[in-house]
Amino acid sequence: MAITQTVDIPDSHRLTIDVPKEVPAGRTVLTFTPALEHRSTAAENDGLDYEGDCPLCAKYRDSETGELRFNALTLAAMQEAKDIASGKIPGKWHHSIEEAQEELDV
Repeated sequence: MAITQTVDIPDSHRLTIDVPKEVPAGRTVLTFTPALEHRSTAAENDGLDYEGDCPLCAKYRDSETGELRFNALTLAAMQEAKDIASGKIPGKWHHSIEEAQEELDV
């Protein structure tokens, strides 16, 4: 589950937040990401374009349609990585290199 809320950080840098009831009680990780219009000069020079694409994605984005020009297998792998990162699907954890190689049939 991911909850996103845009807030203005005051000069005091102090926030009081109300957590939605859908978020279960217990340990939680809060992540702060500056909004694009508030990015620092260093962040503006991080190699990402205005849409937040990585340099590789920007290179392979069709200039007319805006679609990524990757094959279906690559797009599926990218979506799986996004789904794992967002918690939509569980990640695969291995206890050793050998265990991971067995799953990959290497």
